[in-house]
Amino acid sequence: MEKHRCGWCLGDDLYEAYHDLEWGKPVYDDQTLFEFLILETMQAGLSWITILKKRANYYDALDQFDVQKIANYNQNKQDELLKNAGVIRNKLKIKSIITNAQLFMEIQKEFGSFSQYIWNYVDGKPIKNQVLDYKTAPANTALSDQISKDLKKRGFKFVGSTIMYAFMQATGMVNDHEINCHRYDEV
Repeated sequence: MEKHRCGWCLGDDLYEAYHDLEWGKPVYDDQTLFEFLILETMQAGLSWITILKKRANYYDALDQFDVQKIANYNQNKQDELLKNAGVIRNKLKIKSIITNAQLFMEIQKEFGSFSQYIWNYVDGKPIKNQVLDYKTAPANTALSDQISKDLKKRGFKFVGSTIMYAFMQATGMVNDHEINCHRYDEV
């Protein structure tokens, strides 16, 4: 019997694999949270499938998402990234990767981990929504507004409320799987 999946991922093997293995699964590891923060900020104005197709390129180009290395990127590395056809070559987004890495580490120092900081917004456990059809899931919420506002106040770039809600969905802070999706009760 075929598993029911959320409608947004149907018909594309990469999307279905991402949906089945990652999307909505709670992530508490700072390394993975940082990866998703980068990927979600790179998505701004683009489709998620575009970013998924470039994910391996980002992994290679950004030193396996090593936050300490990225925080120390110089102008030569920025220029190299701007010439790399495997990533989104947007000067502001490239600069935001470095800025956000530096600020990510500041949050780690302040809270002990980025995970502690971000998961505190949901008391350490996912919000389980009741989505009947993915088209009715919110693009942002009062909580994503609050997170976005705090990150912007700290100096983060490309962390608008919609981007932060997508981050919350991807990292399992909210469970927006459709209620009849096989992953709804698994995550």
